[in-house]
Amino acid sequence: MYIAVCDDETEALDTISALLSDWEADRQLPLRWQLFSNAMELLDAARRERFTLYLLDVIMPTVDGMAAARELRTFDCAADIVFLTSSPEFACESYRVQTLDYLLKPVDREQLFRLLDRLYLREQRPQEALVLKTSTTIIRVPFSQLVFVEVIGKRLYFNLTDGEVREVAGSLKDYENLLLSRPEFMRVHRSYIVNMFQASELSSSHIRTFSGKDIPVSRLLYPQLQKDYMALLFDQRGTAGS
Repeated sequence: MYIAVCDDETEALDTISALLSDWEADRQLPLRWQLFSNAMELLDAARRERFTLYLLDVIMPTVDGMAAARELRTFDCAADIVFLTSSPEFACESYRVQTLDYLLKPVDREQLFRLLDRLYLREQRPQEALVLKTSTTIIRVPFSQLVFVEVIGKRLYFNLTDGEVREVAGSLKDYENLLLSRPEFMRVHRSYIVNMFQASELSSSHIRTFSGKDIPVSRLLYPQLQKDYMALLFDQRGTAGS
């Protein structure tokens, strides 16, 4: 794992750095991290390097943690974001930037170790994936990297987090049972199935993804979609905290 830690308090940075060193020594596993005292430095580094986890203080001068997370999500949809906060009251707002969890300050050994253990174990498991078949190739697409599926005529377009689009022949029915059996995938329109973990904004007319795509939402589907999306987010937060 490669971790970026951002906090404007030197003491907090020193504490987390010491805890990361302790985890690395205790588990005898490699760990890399960088410390940042302000969000602008973090964002500059994040555009040049690939972090797997961001630990962001919520309250910082100039650019706070929430604003930094929104900016990160414009170019990095894959990394996990965990907020450092003295109060959990902001939790609902944090859903909009697809955060994994939050840690209450001052961060203690047990809660940080539990988070790192969970992420390390997740990295060791092969990702579940969707298999796409064309006339000449077989393509394996991890579900976490699939943003949405669009059908146009007799062609399906699988839009991925890296901007790539995989095209195969067929109908949405060929894949909908597999996709809709997973809680994060929802039908939002007769022509679209969306990975709602990749949604940054939901309204009665459209969904905006972290990759900047706008997808139409059926007015008939919206009421139930809104309920299912909120249930998904709250269930994700409950699982992350367990």
